[in-house]
Amino acid sequence: MSSSILEAEDIIFSYPDGTKALDGLSISIEDGKKVAILGANGAGKSTLFLHFNGILQPDQGSIKFKGETVKYNKRALKELRKNVGIVFQDPDMQLFSSSVFQEISFGPLNLGLSEEEVRARVNEAMEVTGITELKDRPTHLLSYGQKKRISIADILAMKPQAIIFDEPTVWLDPRHSNEIIDFFDEINNQGITVILSTHDVNLAYSWADYVYIFAEGKIIGEGIPSDIFQDKELLMNADLTQPWIVEVYNELVQKNILASDFPIPNSKRELFSLL
Repeated sequence: MSSSILEAEDIIFSYPDGTKALDGLSISIEDGKKVAILGANGAGKSTLFLHFNGILQPDQGSIKFKGETVKYNKRALKELRKNVGIVFQDPDMQLFSSSVFQEISFGPLNLGLSEEEVRARVNEAMEVTGITELKDRPTHLLSYGQKKRISIADILAMKPQAIIFDEPTVWLDPRHSNEIIDFFDEINNQGITVILSTHDVNLAYSWADYVYIFAEGKIIGEGIPSDIFQDKELLMNADLTQPWIVEVYNELVQKNILASDFPIPNSKRELFSLL
């Protein structure tokens, strides 16, 4: 049986200016999976993430972590944030310490760990993200890509059970985007649930185990990528397009170059193997 690590049940949330960001939204994230959430700006993706981490509290409804309803006292929120980390779209929102080592050590120190354990976690997180050589550098003098990796190391050092990435490839060049996605696969292989929001339908299609489509604070579609990205009406309602692999596959089927019973390829490599 599958088990959910994070759930939202009938969440309603409005910002102080009256903007309704979540409108009766319910979602269940399966433990250990790679999940992509797509939708236009303002669809409610980032607001949901802030609920999953306890930064925001719903006006109505409830959030659950591993089947237990989230409580909003200091002790419960500390435990939640230890297990559910968020990497924000803009790393400058997350980084504030004077050096890279100090930045990454902040979270583990707040867990009350020994100096030896903190140092071990920081070194491991830097090694995994490939930033060991930056450990003594001032965070504010680094490139955007380097800051992005540091913000990820920040969360990894906490050893969470789930990591949420808000638009992780924005402003990254293709090479660094591919490196980041490969890294997501690596941490997912360690048993960590990886959730990301993205506007990149090609990324969501080839990477995710499961996809959710958001619009106006609600989920308007969900399923495995090969099903979701064949639903043109759904994609149109969410202002999304089909991934290029799906478009090419459909064209090849229409021209009788491929039989319609061939499964839709998941990657460029799989597509080329069919030709």
